[in-house]
Amino acid sequence: MPSSNSTTSMTTAPQTGTGRPARLWPAVLALATATFAVVTTEMLPVGLLTSLGTGLRVSAGTAGLAVTLPGLVAAASAPLLPVAARRADRRTVLCALLLLLAAANALSAVAPHIAVLLLARALVGVCIGGVWAIAAGLGTRLMPPDRAGRATALIFSGIAVASVLGVPAGTYLGALAGWRWAFAALAALAAAVAAALALALPPLPLERPVRLGTFPALLRTPPVSRGLLATALLVTGHFTAYTYVRPVLERVPGLDAGTISTILLGYGAAGVAGTFAGGWLADRDPRRALLVIAAALGTVVLLLVPAADSLVASTLLLVVWGLVYGGVSVSTQSWLSAAAPRAREAGSALFAGVFNTGIALGAFTGGRAADALGPTAVLCVGGGLALLALPAIVRAGRQGEERRPETAGDPVPGEQA
Repeated sequence: MPSSNSTTSMTTAPQTGTGRPARLWPAVLALATATFAVVTTEMLPVGLLTSLGTGLRVSAGTAGLAVTLPGLVAAASAPLLPVAARRADRRTVLCALLLLLAAANALSAVAPHIAVLLLARALVGVCIGGVWAIAAGLGTRLMPPDRAGRATALIFSGIAVASVLGVPAGTYLGALAGWRWAFAALAALAAAVAAALALALPPLPLERPVRLGTFPALLRTPPVSRGLLATALLVTGHFTAYTYVRPVLERVPGLDAGTISTILLGYGAAGVAGTFAGGWLADRDPRRALLVIAAALGTVVLLLVPAADSLVASTLLLVVWGLVYGGVSVSTQSWLSAAAPRAREAGSALFAGVFNTGIALGAFTGGRAADALGPTAVLCVGGGLALLALPAIVRAGRQGEERRPETAGDPVPGEQA
C-alpha cells in the first residue's frame, strides 16, 4: 500500500489553497469544533440517562435508546449522504449538517415525549454520519502531504476533547439546570460551529461524484478492505472492553467512585495526546502506525487482567490505553486516504459507517460477555479482537507493495461520472 500519493494529493491544491497551508489551519480548527459538537451531542445522554428517564417517565433502558439510535443511524447514513448530496459544495453540506444538528438539539430540549426525543436523536445520527463522511478526509485535501496527518489529527481531536470536556460539561449543566438546558446549550454550540465553518472553510467543490457503485468497487480493493477490517476489529475490540471499564476498575482494591472518575479523566487526556501522536506517526507511515497501535492496544487491554490487584498498574495501563486508542481514528483514516487517493470521500464514508457499527457491536459484545462470564472476559475478548487486526494490516501492506507504482493512484472502478 502506498503511504502517500503526492501527485494525486496536490492536484486539489488550486481548489483548496494548499499552497498557503498556514491560512488553512483555522479551517482545520473549525472542522475540529464540528467533530467536537457531534461527538458531544452523541454521547451526552450517557451522563443524563437518569434525569432523561425521570423527565420523560420512561425506564433507564428505554432512555438508553437515545444513545444507541444515533450510532445505528450514523452507520447507515455515512455512505448514503455523500451520494444524496451529489455535486453540492462540501462546505455548504457541512454547514447544513451543523444547522440540522442545532435543530435536532433544540427539538431534544423541548421534547414532551420519548418518541419526539428519539426522532431528534435519529436526526443527530444523520448529522454524525454525514459530518464524519465528509470531514474525516478533508485533512488530506486542505493540506499538502507532509502536513495532512497533523491536520487529520486536529480534526479527530474533537473526539477526545468531547470525552474530556464536552460530555462532562454537558452533564454538569444538566445536573445544575436540568437536562433540557444541556441540549439547548448544544443547539447554540452547533449553530455557532455552522457559522465558523462558513467563515473559515474555503469553497470545497466536489472532486468526483460518489455513486453507490463506488462502494463495492472500493471494497474489492485489497488495501481498502483490509484497512476497514482492521478498523472494525480495533473499534469493536476497544468498545467491547471500554464500555464496561467501570466494573473492571471496581475490582481493584482501594478504588472508590471518585478515584475511578479521576482515572477516566486521565484516560481521556491521554487520548487527546494520542490523537496527535497518531497523526505524527501516520504522516510518516500509516501502516507502521497501525501495526504499533494494534499490538499495543491488544496487549494493554489483556494486561489489565493480571493487573487487577494493583492500583498503580491498573492506573498506568488505563492511561496507556487512552494514549494508544487516541491514535486509532487518525491512523486508520490516513491509511484509507492513501489507499484510495481518488475516492477519499467514499473511503471516509465507508470508514464512518464501519466505525459507528464497531461502536454498537462492541457495546453489544461486551454486554453479552460481561453478563455471561464477568469483567475479565470483557477484557479478554476486547484485547483479542484488537490483536486480530494485526494479520489484516500485515497482509494489506504486502498486497500494497505488490501494486505497480504507475497504477497506485488509478481511479477505483465505479467512481467515475
